[in-house]
Amino acid sequence: MKKIIFTLLAVILVLSTISCSNIDTQSTAQTQNTTQTNTTIKTLIEKYGQYLKADTNYDTSPEVSFSDMETLVSGNNEFALELYRQLSASDDGNLFFSPYSLSVALAMTYAGAEGITKEQMAETLNFILEEEDLHAAFNKLAIELAKRGEGNKSEDEEGFKLNIVNAIWGQIEYAFLSEYLDTLAVNYDAGLRLLDFVSDPEACRQTINEWVSQQTEGKIEDLIREGIITEMTRLVLTNAIYFNAAWEKPFKENNTGDGIFYLPDGSTISVPMMHQTEDFGYAEGDGYQAIELRYDGNELSMLIILPEEGNLDQFEATFDAQKLDGIIENIRTASVNLIIPKFEYSSQFSVKAALQAMGMTDAFSMAADLSGIDGTYDLYIEDVVHKAFVSVDEAGTEAAAASAVIINLKGILEQAEVTLDHPFIFMIRDGKTNTILFVGRVMNPAE
Repeated sequence: MKKIIFTLLAVILVLSTISCSNIDTQSTAQTQNTTQTNTTIKTLIEKYGQYLKADTNYDTSPEVSFSDMETLVSGNNEFALELYRQLSASDDGNLFFSPYSLSVALAMTYAGAEGITKEQMAETLNFILEEEDLHAAFNKLAIELAKRGEGNKSEDEEGFKLNIVNAIWGQIEYAFLSEYLDTLAVNYDAGLRLLDFVSDPEACRQTINEWVSQQTEGKIEDLIREGIITEMTRLVLTNAIYFNAAWEKPFKENNTGDGIFYLPDGSTISVPMMHQTEDFGYAEGDGYQAIELRYDGNELSMLIILPEEGNLDQFEATFDAQKLDGIIENIRTASVNLIIPKFEYSSQFSVKAALQAMGMTDAFSMAADLSGIDGTYDLYIEDVVHKAFVSVDEAGTEAAAASAVIINLKGILEQAEVTLDHPFIFMIRDGKTNTILFVGRVMNPAE
């Protein structure tokens, strides 16, 4: 059996993690009916954030073909690595995020997109399936992932955890289309939670953040930063993920000792390095080594890719799903002398700029067409925020992440002043057909 000396100098994590749960947040009591286009949602609003079930139930047995599942996962992975390239190119520090969480949150948003906005989202997010099949496939994937780890150990000895949960937060007395709410209820098990963004956006932000914290065992705090939610917010779509698993082959703590880690600028630091010699999945190729560390139960794993020292930027620039598939196909069992640092850190950022750079532009502008949410053209995406946490030690891995898509009423994006104190052109036009009915020029308004 081949024996390799494997020392981690730089680490890229490709980690699939997921998460789940539920809370209510108290507020003042009131009662309301919301009606829109042959749809009526009847509810007693006893507290902000109250969970409202749609008339349709969550589909626990979606009929999805193997081919559709493969197509969904392939598209999600393409999106994951394209987004990784975007984010890594704009930040030279540690990076960790859950592309799955972002895909789910944006898929719930996609259910309400129409026209060019929908086309751009599909291309950017690599949503290839027809819409009905897409949402059913996301549901099927979540159900499959929820089956993982039954009876397995966790990093903290409290039992393996791989949980996913979705929630949508809507403005009270705002009319959402029943078709949209039904899609989210049936495929994402997401009921509407009512908040009053108009009256108290800060309290609403804290409510959502508290929910996220509880779903992620307190690892994701303050997902939505102050000022992002405003009185113009009408809907927030959230996904939260929590993962905790023990290694199939844990490291011995007495083998951990300080070691040298080489930073990109050539300097070094001393960090705790874990060590063991064991049989692991291993691959090597042009400019990289890779090792696969399995978790207890042998269902999930951490794949670690180690580019040649000084070659990280070049490797990342061409790191796509095809390259990842090639690495995975080359993995074989080998006896590996593994030295890996213990590490723990968080990443927090907006993915708005990255998504725009990837082609999803209209959704963030006044050209946004989210009419599938409320039947109007009044909504746009203000921001998409994400935060993630990871901790790797001798026992295993704990990871968490959360995503939020903030949808606002359209308005003036920035303050501007227009003073018509010199000659100007004007016209009267029909907005729907773009027909110019009158056109003129004012040279002297006193004439």
